Amino acid sequence: MNWAENGVDASGAPVGGEDLADPVTNPWGTTRDTGAQLRTKRPERDYPVPGPLDEHGPARIVALCNQKGGVGKTTTTINLGAAIAEFGRRVLLVDFDPQGALSVGLGRLDPRELDLTVYNLLMQRDVAVEDVLLKTDIDGLDLIPSNIDLSAAEVQLVGEVAREQMLGRALRPVIDDYDVVLIDCQPSLGLLTVNALTAADGVIVPLECEFFALRGVALLMDTIQKVQERLNERLVIDGFLGTMYDPRTLHAREVLSTIVEGFGDKVYGTVINRTVRFPDATVAGEPITRFDSSSAGAKAYRELAKEVLARWPLSGRGA
Repeated sequence: MNWAENGVDASGAPVGGEDLADPVTNPWGTTRDTGAQLRTKRPERDYPVPGPLDEHGPARIVALCNQKGGVGKTTTTINLGAAIAEFGRRVLLVDFDPQGALSVGLGRLDPRELDLTVYNLLMQRDVAVEDVLLKTDIDGLDLIPSNIDLSAAEVQLVGEVAREQMLGRALRPVIDDYDVVLIDCQPSLGLLTVNALTAADGVIVPLECEFFALRGVALLMDTIQKVQERLNERLVIDGFLGTMYDPRTLHAREVLSTIVEGFGDKVYGTVINRTVRFPDATVAGEPITRFDSSSAGAKAYRELAKEVLARWPLSGRGA
């Protein structure tokens, strides 16, 4: 890939010299009423509310991946999953981060007290996916939890045959029971993340609207390309999601503009604004769509859910 032609150099740093403060060259303008969907030079699209499904499955598996921490992967996994479930889809969330933030943020669980987690599912042949599944308080939304035990899997998997395919094999028995599986990856490009990419049909890349968030994009793209070529030919990049956006700052607008210049239509039109309601919802152990249903954050994730579902191919996998 020629990074200079796509708005970033080989390190992921922005290139180009447009004056983004100039409204003529700045592709980002005023916000919609939700405060999250921003107008660009691309044609505006109002995505329809997804209709009901006659039957469920097989699921589309999506990995939320970025080796940089603190970019909104877990927040997006929780709230996008909850928003998709609101539209009548059956959603499974997989906490694939040893920190267990998804498990805490969704179900107010204490990861240290869990008897069975995704680690047991990967490493113990006598543990089935049904043994690990937890129901949440959200209709249609289930969880496979994680805790610090998963950090040992990175080392233990090295000696396994077809070690990159362990997660995909573990999830296979329940694929027909769900419409969407979202995998919250750890902030690294190690063996666990490669497992998630090998199991996935698509990748959503959350990108914080901050300069340093762009610097690792080239390495992430190289990893995705290698998995496509060597392990998972069906893997595609579903989209790049701008997160923690503050429209009041020139810096955030510049970064968001660079993301659009670099990745074009792969960037979701929905942008997630920075708000204190997200950490409040995490403390409460609820998605923002339930904690503060009428908030701008909840509306943004519902818009994202509509956009994500509309963009997926109409192949029966989550559409």
